Amino acid sequence: MWLFLAFLSIPLIEIALFIQVGGLIGLWPTLAIVILTAILGTWLVRSQGALAIANLRESFSDLRDPTEHLAHGAMILFSGALLLTPGFFTDAAGFALLAPPVRSAVYRWARKRVKVQKFEMGAQPGHRAPPNSGRAGRNDVIDGEYTEVDPTKRPTHEPPSGWTKH
Repeated sequence: MWLFLAFLSIPLIEIALFIQVGGLIGLWPTLAIVILTAILGTWLVRSQGALAIANLRESFSDLRDPTEHLAHGAMILFSGALLLTPGFFTDAAGFALLAPPVRSAVYRWARKRVKVQKFEMGAQPGHRAPPNSGRAGRNDVIDGEYTEVDPTKRPTHEPPSGWTKH
């Protein structure tokens, strides 16, 4: 029901805002504002997204819980969708989600309402993967043999099929 109300009320709010703003400043300035906010929003989403990815990589390399960084990345992605949607209300919500304090507040609000059953990342300390498990440990040595292939070797079929370059 909440989703239905959102899909019904948001376009109505946007239409009302377009009429009000367009009546105050005119059609072309209103359209210019919508286009400029989309361009500015795209640039901000790109820069904030790059920071979020860097933070996520850092949390993975430090073996810390990446949940908050993943949530921030999802909120940045959602803000990008809001900013690319024409309208003043969606632009305001999108720009608000680009602010790190707002994202942190939304994350804390959502964290209180979502329960994570289990979180694992990597092997447990002191735990080694069993042999032939497909995961090599850091101290495993992989032994192998190789044979050099002569690059001048030509195929034996004549004439060339046209499918290969010989």
